[in-house]
Amino acid sequence: MLQIHSLFCSHPTTKFNMAKYSHKNSSLRTYENKKTRSRKYIGKSGVNSLYLNSLHDPLGVELPSSAVETSGNSGGGIGITKFFQGKNIFITGATGFLGKALVEKLLRSTSVGKIYVLMKADDKENALDRLSKEIIQSDLFESIREKHGKSYEEFVREKLIPIVGNNCEPNLGMDTYSMHAIMDEVDVIIQSAASTAFNDRYDYLIDTNVNAPQRLMRLAKRCKNLKLVVHISTAYVNGKREGLIYENPLVMGENGRKQDHIVDIANEINLSVKSCIAATADSNNSSKALKTLGVERAEFLGWNNTYTLTKAMGEMILNEIREDVPLLIIRPTIIESTYKEPYPGWIQGNRMCDPVIIAYGKGLLPAYLADPNVHLDVVPADMVVNTTIAAIAKHGIVINKPRGELNVYHVAADYANPLRMSELFEYVYEHFSANPLTCSTIIKKMKFFNEFDEFSKYVRDEMDVVVRNNAVGFSEKTLQKIEKQYKAKVAYAEELCKIYKFIGFFRARFHSGNTRKLLEEMSEEERDYFEIDVTKIEWRKYFVEIHIPGVRKHLLH
Repeated sequence: MLQIHSLFCSHPTTKFNMAKYSHKNSSLRTYENKKTRSRKYIGKSGVNSLYLNSLHDPLGVELPSSAVETSGNSGGGIGITKFFQGKNIFITGATGFLGKALVEKLLRSTSVGKIYVLMKADDKENALDRLSKEIIQSDLFESIREKHGKSYEEFVREKLIPIVGNNCEPNLGMDTYSMHAIMDEVDVIIQSAASTAFNDRYDYLIDTNVNAPQRLMRLAKRCKNLKLVVHISTAYVNGKREGLIYENPLVMGENGRKQDHIVDIANEINLSVKSCIAATADSNNSSKALKTLGVERAEFLGWNNTYTLTKAMGEMILNEIREDVPLLIIRPTIIESTYKEPYPGWIQGNRMCDPVIIAYGKGLLPAYLADPNVHLDVVPADMVVNTTIAAIAKHGIVINKPRGELNVYHVAADYANPLRMSELFEYVYEHFSANPLTCSTIIKKMKFFNEFDEFSKYVRDEMDVVVRNNAVGFSEKTLQKIEKQYKAKVAYAEELCKIYKFIGFFRARFHSGNTRKLLEEMSEEERDYFEIDVTKIEWRKYFVEIHIPGVRKHLLH
């Protein structure tokens, strides 16, 4: 992922009042009084009827009635808090964006037993240090800190057990004692660790997104009390297919375009290993060569980038080797900052939309390569977390559960609450027009292009105008430096649009029937405390008042 925290930020930033967006001072903070919340558009079931009852897909596909069939639950709910009471969890990727949010929610809203956290560390002391710095001291845990007061750290350290290990090593890098603790004590395993860089080295992405889940599944088969394995994937494992995509598991060898080329995972792993060995001989170009290989394999096999290809292979292999281990696959779309809890706008690291938003706010992106009418499927992190927790409770209950079942959930908003690309940039323009990043940045409304050459020419012309306007009174040496800077800015804008081109012209939409059925089965209290209803997202409010202020606070300050 491109890192642009301070790229080309040579001007002093303007004052931006973050206090009014603070989770302590803002009206946007988590709703405490659940009884006063609006019930607009609520049907007889207590669930948004627009969300549950439309039998016609926005793409014009008439859906079978089973696609919106509900469970007939009379209101007893799933039993989320009851399921998690005393349950022990083993999670990988707990210091990452989604993993950390999962841990926080489990600690705040359930009576979970122990949470064993796999941490890459040299020893136990180093793992404890990471736990303290990256989790215990994180502002994400402020609500729990306020609740427990002086006993906060004692509470968290009693619940969170750091396990020294490494996803990319045999037995996840754990020692014998830790392995036996996991095998004897754990009820639920959550695979949240992954590399999300779109086009990183092929060998690294295969090891992280394909081999690591295999290692975890082998461990799962040895756990005595295991109820469920949860694999956090992405909706974009479906590759370059178009139209309506259902919540179906991927089949071993399945192609991203449904064409003739079969995905032979063993062959892909061997290819990455051989290429890595060959590339080592030329250390200066090895990384570039392995990145190029990943891009080429993804294109050939029908995926948009190396990340989604390797995540798809990870799903395929889990399904292939799991035997009778029950597996839950969570496929979110574009995960961005929290909508409500534990407070609005929390985010960690550049997500998919954020490099584009930041570049636009800095005046580095006067145009964009995309169809303005294409739908952008964004979902706030807290709704992904809540969907995951609710689905775990539903499928972790042993009673009447088919042995070794596999369930897939799309955590997506577009099907029920559409957002167009043009609307996103309208909201971004509104925010930065009122709150510019720098004193000298001039923000214009976004101009869209369908062709890269036309986009590139427009961006270069716009940058040339800026250079000419700033050329007066400078020496030739200074002018050469300015021109070099703006050429770099043009190159950055071009690279950004190349990376995200597949989103700008995405022609598929994700059906979320399982998630809607999950919502229907939840009790009213569960819907309040584990919000998953994406129709309640107000997109303008989310981007203008929540997400972009959150990006500025957590990524740019």
